[in-house]
Amino acid sequence: MSIGNSPEDERPTEDVSHDVSEEARPSVGRALQQARVAAGLTVDDISGATRVRVAIVQSIEADDFTPCGGDVYARGHIRTLAKAVRLDPAELVAQYDAEHGGRPAATPAAPLFEAERIRPERRGPNWTAAMVAAIVVVIGFVGFTLVKGGDEGGSEASVAEGARPTAGKSAPATAQPKKPTDPKPDPTDSAIAAAPRDKVTVKVSAPEGRSWISAKDHSGRLLFDGLLERGDSKTFQDNEKVDLVLGDAGAIELYVNGKKIEDDFRPGAVERLTYTKGDPQVG
Repeated sequence: MSIGNSPEDERPTEDVSHDVSEEARPSVGRALQQARVAAGLTVDDISGATRVRVAIVQSIEADDFTPCGGDVYARGHIRTLAKAVRLDPAELVAQYDAEHGGRPAATPAAPLFEAERIRPERRGPNWTAAMVAAIVVVIGFVGFTLVKGGDEGGSEASVAEGARPTAGKSAPATAQPKKPTDPKPDPTDSAIAAAPRDKVTVKVSAPEGRSWISAKDHSGRLLFDGLLERGDSKTFQDNEKVDLVLGDAGAIELYVNGKKIEDDFRPGAVERLTYTKGDPQVG
């Protein structure tokens, strides 16, 4: 007599295998830390190479992105650190978005000079108009002097001819030399004079390519956060300072208080800059 299998023997074997690839993959901060250690670099080395503060590097490696100040800045830090340790920035940013709810919609651009419309202040004198007016006055004075001098010379010649007999043709009167006019101001000096001295004015242009940029005023309020297309430009103004973040600094030209900033930004480098009034240098 054959003995059949019990119901327990006929139950399908439970599949206990499961995909552990997600669990085996390290977090964003852990991946950056492992790559840094493998490259033989310290946190100070990474901070010096990327200009990201030591405290922020340590927080990111601990998967604490709060000190970054928001998702936009966190993504920028991740890209910068990933390039420094030779990891794929796009892969780490995608992992960060997946772990933090995805990339948010772009923030609409803030109107230019919004801070001035909210808190209007008295502007300084228009030095460019005053300079032009002064040049016009000088030119008018020189012209009047030349005309008056020519009339007096003609009258003296007529009296001399009536006082004595004419002996041949009279010698032509010698024209008085013209006074040199004042040179026009240099365009760069005029641009600097036109910028209000009690404010900081920053113009960001992308003549050769496009770049993501972010701008804040002295109180931390966001003035702009978005993509600057090739050939576009944005101008920001504040009473104290303007903070900038450039996603691709090599594609950007900066003008601060009417003066071009000559800085050798590398293509693809993320730059964080602060500019203050009266000083076209980095704050």
